Amino acid sequence: NKDKAAIGENILGLRLLCLYGLKGAAAYMEHAHVLGQYDNDIYAQYHKIMAWLGTWPADMNALLECSMEIGQMNFKVMSILDAGETTKYGHPTPTQVNVKATEGKCILISGHDLKDLYNLLEQTEGTGVNVYTHGEMLPAHGYPELRKFKHLIGNYGSGWQNQQVEFARFPGPIVMTSNCIIDPTVGAYDDRIWTRSIVGWPGVNHLEGEDFAPVIAQAQQMAGFPYSEIPHLITVGFGRQTLLGAADTLIDLVSREKLRHIFLVGGCDGARGERNYFTDFATSVPDDCLILTLACGKYRFNKLEFGDIEGLPRLVDAGQCNDAYSAIILAVTLAEKLGCGVNDLPLSLVLSWFEQKAIVILLTLLSLGVKNIVTGPTAPGFFTPDLLAVLNEKFGLRSVTTVEEDMKQLLSA
Repeated sequence: NKDKAAIGENILGLRLLCLYGLKGAAAYMEHAHVLGQYDNDIYAQYHKIMAWLGTWPADMNALLECSMEIGQMNFKVMSILDAGETTKYGHPTPTQVNVKATEGKCILISGHDLKDLYNLLEQTEGTGVNVYTHGEMLPAHGYPELRKFKHLIGNYGSGWQNQQVEFARFPGPIVMTSNCIIDPTVGAYDDRIWTRSIVGWPGVNHLEGEDFAPVIAQAQQMAGFPYSEIPHLITVGFGRQTLLGAADTLIDLVSREKLRHIFLVGGCDGARGERNYFTDFATSVPDDCLILTLACGKYRFNKLEFGDIEGLPRLVDAGQCNDAYSAIILAVTLAEKLGCGVNDLPLSLVLSWFEQKAIVILLTLLSLGVKNIVTGPTAPGFFTPDLLAVLNEKFGLRSVTTVEEDMKQLLSA
């Protein structure tokens, strides 16, 4: 922004849109690397875009085109990440997960890194220590090679923004495998939180390598949960193959007017009160409509009961934020089977955004031609009113208003 005075807020905002998009893509690339997935063509494209941004571009159309290129590149990144996860751990299938405590010693693992979880499960097997997932690690329960470990006992807590309260109450050590750590001194659990790989916090134990022995030793020294709570089961694991396997069922339900609309409600969560919009929206979805969800935004409503439509759950959890890839593949498949475009489907996207991963997911969707996305509760600071107007004109992108108005408009589209 060194030339901000000369270029104005709009050009600066587009530069930041591209930069945050690149940061989000880089995060997904790192996840893919951990799983042994590499693509030199993607790296070359990434460096080419970075170099171009370093020339301080000031043309609005060129910057918009660049943002779309970043979105298309990220689709390829999500593809290799999906390949890495499913090759190593199998394709997710619907699985019930207990979100209440089970008596015994315990470790909590948070973040996105399934490899760290696998290593931890291997090393804790037979030790009497139960492993709980947290946050974006919840979808791990759907993978066959992870859920085969019987001491992967359940999921604890909710979205990342509540961790200072929830981690303080957890009676065991906590492992952070990717972003979303916030100050652990607030809840005075900084002596039992451990960071891995690219994650860190001043004064906190950092694990070098893949040996979780010190974490396991700490868990064995702590009290753990004193008793088991009454189980509360939720269902996860609607991965790409499961979703594609349900495509014909969805089409049949639509043709018989049993299924009116599909809402994708998810994204990155945050702490602001207005994010209750997404809880209210999900609970307002009519009974003849389905909710597809992903990322940590799901915690706004994923423990509620939504019932089913002729045996098909009305709440379908597709996984982590990067599993937007699966939702995209499903939408494309439905459109092909119905002989229409994705934007002609009875499908609406209502997304919450917070950080760079949400930005690049949005760019990916826009670059693939998906229109009329509703986002909120607030736009990133670099989105000026002029930029929002441009995105609305080109893509139909708009901000949430009220649940009632948005629901009415989306169902009538």
